[in-house]
Formats: sequence, C-alpha cells, structure tokens
Amino acid sequence: MPTYVALLNWTDQGIRGYKDTAKRAEAFATATQNLGANLMNIYWTVGPYDLVAVVEAPDDETATAAFLQLGGAGNVRTTTMRAFGREEMNRIIAKAAG
Repeated sequence: MPTYVALLNWTDQGIRGYKDTAKRAEAFATATQNLGANLMNIYWTVGPYDLVAVVEAPDDETATAAFLQLGGAGNVRTTTMRAFGREEMNRIIAKAAG
C-alpha cells in the first residue's frame, strides 16, 4: 500500500487542547481504518513541526480523505508527502533506466 508522511502543526485550537492530543490521535487512527487506510505511527516532535504521522492508504484519494477529515476537526494543519519504500524506489529506477 502507498505510504504518506504528514507533517502537522497545531492550530490555536489544537494547542489549547493539548491535553487531548493522544485521544485525538486514537480517533484519527480509527477514522483512517474506517476509510480503508492505516495510521502506521504518529510522533510528537520538537522543532518546526508538532507531529509527524505515517499513513498507509490504498490510493491518493483515500489518503487525502483521511487528512481532510483530520484537518477539518480544526486541531492541526497538514503538509502531506507521498513516500516510497525501497522496493518501490527500485521499480521507479528500473523504469527510469529503461
């Protein structure tokens, strides 16, 4: 399944409710499962981003739906990137090399 890495920053609403962040992560995991995706891991970080989420989803549309639901709750803003594993990258290189 394709992997997506999302860099998240708390909104004003999200930081005010920091005590509920673990519960919100659990709710996000459940929501991704309901869409047919999987929250592989979530990390609370120090630096320019407050959290990093790693999600597997069957396609871009499902991943986008999951992150739209997450952002729609108003607690975080997301920057999402498609990530490629080693096997995927080997296939990409093979295609590029002809």
